Amino acid sequence: MADNRTEPPGFESDIKPLFREKDRQAMLRYFDLWSYDDVSRHSDRILARLRAGTMPCDAAWPEARTDLFQQWTESANPR
Repeated sequence: MADNRTEPPGFESDIKPLFREKDRQAMLRYFDLWSYDDVSRHSDRILARLRAGTMPCDAAWPEARTDLFQQWTESANPR
């Protein structure tokens, strides 16, 4: 699948919507998946868990979603 993006993914438009309310609630005792600051701070650990298939809690993301998250981290986490 070709990625025709001209801009890097943004948190509000692309990353935050990937996390469901269920995912957010499961992680709130550690950090807030709907918070730009929290996800940015923990992005390396989140990406590692996504790649390992241990996050989210009920099933691994499709590779395209994980790739999108990785693109966001590699683009210095734009808002």
